[in-house]
Amino acid sequence: MPYKYQQIFRLGFFGLIATLLFTSFNSQLRINLPTRFMGDTLRLPEGVDPNDENWKGIDLAPKSPIQPLSVAEEAKQFLLPPGYKIQAVLTDPAIQQPGEIVFDGNGRMYVLELRSYMLDADSKNELEPISRISRWEDKNNDGVFETGTTFVDHLIFPRFVLPYGKNAVLTMESDADNVYKYTDTNGDGKADKKELFTTKFGRSGNVEHQQAFLFYGMDNWLYSTVNAFRIRETPNGIIREKTGANRAQWGITQDDNGKLWFQGGASGLPSYFQFPIHYGNFDVPNEIAKGFDVPWGAAIKIADMQGGMDEIRQPDGSLNHVTGSAGNDIYRGDRLPSNLQGQLFYGEPVARIVRQVNPLVKDGLTTLHNVYQDQKSEFLRSTDPLFRPVDMTTAPDGTLYITDMYHGIIQEGQWTPKGSYLRTKIDQYRLDKVIGLGRIWRITYEGKERDTKQPRMYDEKSATLLSYLGHPNGWWRDQAQQVLVLRKDKSIVPMLHSMALKNAKEHTRVHAIWTLEGLGALSHDVVKKLLNDPNPRIRIHALKASETLYKAGEKSLAAEYLTLMNDSNHEVAMQAILTSKFLKIPNLEASLKSTLAKNSSPGVKLISEQILNPPKPRNVGPFGAAELSKDQKAILERGELVFSELCSQCHGNDGMGKPAANGKLLAPALAGSYRIQSHPEYAVRVILHGLDGAIDGKTYAGGLMAPMKEQSDQWISDVVSYIRNGLSNDASFVSPQQVAAIRAKSQKQTGMYKYDALIKLVPQEFVADANWKFAASHTSSTRIGGNVSPKSALNFEGWSTGITQAKDMWYQIEFPEVYNLSEFHFTSTQTFRRGARPVPGATPVFIYTHPRVYAVETSLDGKNWQTTLANVKGNEGENVLLLDQVKTKFIRMKLNEGLSNEKDETPWVMRQLKVYGIK
Repeated sequence: MPYKYQQIFRLGFFGLIATLLFTSFNSQLRINLPTRFMGDTLRLPEGVDPNDENWKGIDLAPKSPIQPLSVAEEAKQFLLPPGYKIQAVLTDPAIQQPGEIVFDGNGRMYVLELRSYMLDADSKNELEPISRISRWEDKNNDGVFETGTTFVDHLIFPRFVLPYGKNAVLTMESDADNVYKYTDTNGDGKADKKELFTTKFGRSGNVEHQQAFLFYGMDNWLYSTVNAFRIRETPNGIIREKTGANRAQWGITQDDNGKLWFQGGASGLPSYFQFPIHYGNFDVPNEIAKGFDVPWGAAIKIADMQGGMDEIRQPDGSLNHVTGSAGNDIYRGDRLPSNLQGQLFYGEPVARIVRQVNPLVKDGLTTLHNVYQDQKSEFLRSTDPLFRPVDMTTAPDGTLYITDMYHGIIQEGQWTPKGSYLRTKIDQYRLDKVIGLGRIWRITYEGKERDTKQPRMYDEKSATLLSYLGHPNGWWRDQAQQVLVLRKDKSIVPMLHSMALKNAKEHTRVHAIWTLEGLGALSHDVVKKLLNDPNPRIRIHALKASETLYKAGEKSLAAEYLTLMNDSNHEVAMQAILTSKFLKIPNLEASLKSTLAKNSSPGVKLISEQILNPPKPRNVGPFGAAELSKDQKAILERGELVFSELCSQCHGNDGMGKPAANGKLLAPALAGSYRIQSHPEYAVRVILHGLDGAIDGKTYAGGLMAPMKEQSDQWISDVVSYIRNGLSNDASFVSPQQVAAIRAKSQKQTGMYKYDALIKLVPQEFVADANWKFAASHTSSTRIGGNVSPKSALNFEGWSTGITQAKDMWYQIEFPEVYNLSEFHFTSTQTFRRGARPVPGATPVFIYTHPRVYAVETSLDGKNWQTTLANVKGNEGENVLLLDQVKTKFIRMKLNEGLSNEKDETPWVMRQLKVYGIK
């Protein structure tokens, strides 16, 4: 019996009427009142107003479950402009739920497999360690990636994958704070070495709101979404610099000039693209063309959009207003039509489209236009409701790759609760049953074959890589530069000088400049020549690259910047203004006013006026960096003054250490220093009592750090706080009270410290491993899909009692051996009331989850306990407990009071728990 007649038979009379109406009008059945059918028909959730625009007209009739198509059948559902073709290059079951792809220098494709994403409508087990990074090769060069390995396995919803040298990648997990480098040392295609790359990189939130897409920029810095900073590896450690807020979620790409393009998420639009993000944020009116926020997807029919019926285009059931976006790429290849080069592509997975965007630049300002808007169409559409484009990539073969998660649900569980419109649609079409799939597609064009030359950059000589800096495919140029910089081969510097100054190809000159900058070999003489080059594009890149030299002490460049602020080319003038603003050159305000009087270009006018009169910061929601308080700003200003006048003489203006003879530094680098960013006691003790000799086996030309204990606690507090925050570091401020306590504790110190002796006195963080055991009287996840484990207190996910705080609730850690503990840190922050979901436009209701009054108990055997701290009052935010070096194998926190007077449920929550002691 045909399916529709089976349904009529099952539903009886009312079902017959409903089905006939549906068939007769060939449109969705529209219901304006709460309606109930017999059989499997859904109902409007209890309490829903039938006149609510988000529900009005919803079709609640029974539907056949959405079934996944074969790869060949899905390919038939794509709609592309004439001449374009699409073919699969890697598919399920080999991969599952891909979220990002990226190619390394040998053309191998790494796939970020988010195998725990939305396995049911409640995002159950979303933080289980079942995701992976796989690596794939096309060994027979037929265009299909047939050979693969699991490069890194058992990951907790990894945030990104970035190839970083031969057989190595950078990645991090959700709810974590550390980025790790994984390396395959024996060549079997599986990483067997894990190293800490950098820390303080993560943040809390559901998996859609955390940082993602670590990206290696042309300027040799690494950027991610969400985080308002950039990082960079140097010979002396990882450094970081603050940037503007990128307001992005899932996607970063760059154009031929290295300008980054960030992709929004819930906005459904590109987020920040106007100027390089490290210059801060500028407000540019009308940068998105009218009508850009309207998607033109194919008729999907199922209307499974979070916004409800108000966002459904009738009668085809497609999305009428963008609501989500993911993955982006400025196409820079050479095997598709030339009019695609420099165009922006990104996915709208809710609308099942890939959009082509034309960035029109006028007077230095960019406006985005949907190329197919007038045709009420998109570059790529699909009639398959499971098509979920989440990443776009210019490939080594010169074509465009599309990462298709091919998934039933594309919205995190926080927004799919029972009773919601979207949950109703998920249940109606059984979308939660479509999991564990995924496809990677290649887009080609008739008459243009893909490039079959396979990259082998890791195996080629540096001189060969230089030839790729002018390749017509931007992927080859970017990757060759990255491999050369990571290789640190300075034998090619003379050739790079020649290429930067006089090569016939602009692309070659640009990448030669940045390769020199990445190798630390960009000289002042070369920069001065480039700043006076007749080609305005070269002058612009010389300005940007020279910022590194200025920060390192080449202050004479300020005169060049002031001159170029009045360049005849308004884009050069704009770049000179941005560089001057970033470097805070002297007399900038007066120079800007002078430039404004001479140059009426809209771009020059806009950035100059906003530098002189900065606009109020936008509300950037969960993606904005925390604003410093007035007192914190004053501390940094005082500390910077001390550092500039005194410390910079040895440690360098930028904190990277001042060069001395024989390749040594006069003093160690402070920027990006793990020692500086770890426990503050290290820096305070060094300033108080001095340090002599080698540091961690490395010697310095200066020889020693003189003691300065005659300085006040406030003075030391200011300078240490500045060093921990103002030199690309990201660590806590240090109070005068902390300095006083360390001064008292170390008063018996005579003479300067030796490093090996000092490091034994400074508290070190004990890092949890599989041998640590956790227990609690009550345990609940802090969010949907989270892990129900006391161990979650260690990360951003956090541990919760799940119910209101009550007397004698406890949390316990058992160490594998007796530890000498000195400090215990954790954070307890505001959260939404249990069961409450954020509602756009509404003021969220918060509760305070810190423990009110508690004791800290320790034990050597887990049976006999002694109170180490009594009647401790918890704080909202960071809590630091000083334990005075207690030797223990067990530590337990126990509530002394409950919250019987609280009207609403107020659990005890802890995140980012850390234990310090003397090792």
